Amino acid sequence: MKDTDHASSAPRPGRRSLFAGVAAAAALAGAGLAWWRLRPQAMETEAEAALWQRRFARPEGGELVLQSLRGRPLLINFWATWCPPCVEELPLLDRFYREHAARGWQVVGLAVDQLAPVQGFLRKLPLSFPIGLAGFEGAELARSLGNTTGGLPFTVVLGAQGQVLQRKIGQVSPQDLQQWATHS
Repeated sequence: MKDTDHASSAPRPGRRSLFAGVAAAAALAGAGLAWWRLRPQAMETEAEAALWQRRFARPEGGELVLQSLRGRPLLINFWATWCPPCVEELPLLDRFYREHAARGWQVVGLAVDQLAPVQGFLRKLPLSFPIGLAGFEGAELARSLGNTTGGLPFTVVLGAQGQVLQRKIGQVSPQDLQQWATHS
């Protein structure tokens, strides 16, 4: 085998740049598609009004009446025990609640789940904020608020007047919470 034959089979620097450029473009396109698919869509016309009329059973008994929370900023998080990103973000939401409750912030977790798994989960990881059992109809409620993919977790931030200010499909970050607390 000649040295020139061996050299021609190795990728040339220009080819590497082309491959890298194609890979980068594919990655950007994939990220853009994921963002587009996971962005909240338009809410149903009466979604805000219907939300405030909802009542949910609580895992420990009793009832969570959303209307009773009106008048202060409210973060509602749709989650499930079988959803790893949901479970991962709950301690962050609990810390946000404890740090911002004195400033009027409220947090509610709506479990798109069944009673027994939620009770078991809360025995292992007690949360400071109230949990409502939305069950599988919680997915329909989330859809009415613009979560057409049904993805979890899904977070909705409402202002003191009851209007939806922010929505996010996917795990919240400390930066999201800070921005919402500052601008809501």
